[in-house]
Amino acid sequence: MCPVGIQGFERRLEHLIEGTFARVFRSGLNPVELGRKLVRTLDDKRSVGVNGRVIVPNDFTFVLAEDDYEQLADMAGVLARDLGDAAREHARDMGYSFAGPIQTTFVVSPDLRPGVFEVEATHKEGDGSPVGSLLLPTGDRVPLGQYVVSVGRQTDCTIVLGDPKVSRRHAEVRPSGDGFVLVDLNSTNGSYINRQRISQHQLVDGDELGFGHTYFFFEAF
Repeated sequence: MCPVGIQGFERRLEHLIEGTFARVFRSGLNPVELGRKLVRTLDDKRSVGVNGRVIVPNDFTFVLAEDDYEQLADMAGVLARDLGDAAREHARDMGYSFAGPIQTTFVVSPDLRPGVFEVEATHKEGDGSPVGSLLLPTGDRVPLGQYVVSVGRQTDCTIVLGDPKVSRRHAEVRPSGDGFVLVDLNSTNGSYINRQRISQHQLVDGDELGFGHTYFFFEAF
């Protein structure tokens, strides 16, 4: 069966493979193959940490032929983001953990012929800060770290929402130990985790955060 991360990756790229990506990869290199190789690499290079967690690489370098690299340049950001999503989805499905933030880069090798690529994967620890992000309805991610992320209608909030059900300063996501906590700031309509109203909640991977009619998802890596 196809791993969950690749299923999502394929769905996101489906409309592009026949359009933009079909033109980009004229050499025959299919972007889905990059995702498949990424998932296989996670499985092949998993290891068990001292706390019993299964740790997988989080820093990926895709080595491409010069022609493929040049054709990819304009779409590298989109493809890197979707490859990172595929890694997160597969890790979540398999119960894997990362040592730090996921990073994906592309480099060129004159020794490879078009359509052939390699993946270099390493475990790269973060700076000791908790690792996480908020996935917004737009598909954008707000990285979390050793700082407070505020949510509300007020223009100086980190995440500004136009939702009329959201208070001017509605809630904050704060670092807490090795993770993050959502704190409601006495908002009029409340803050919700997985559709349950809360005043304060320690976030876990996959939590749905609700503010008025707006919903985010918390990702722990």
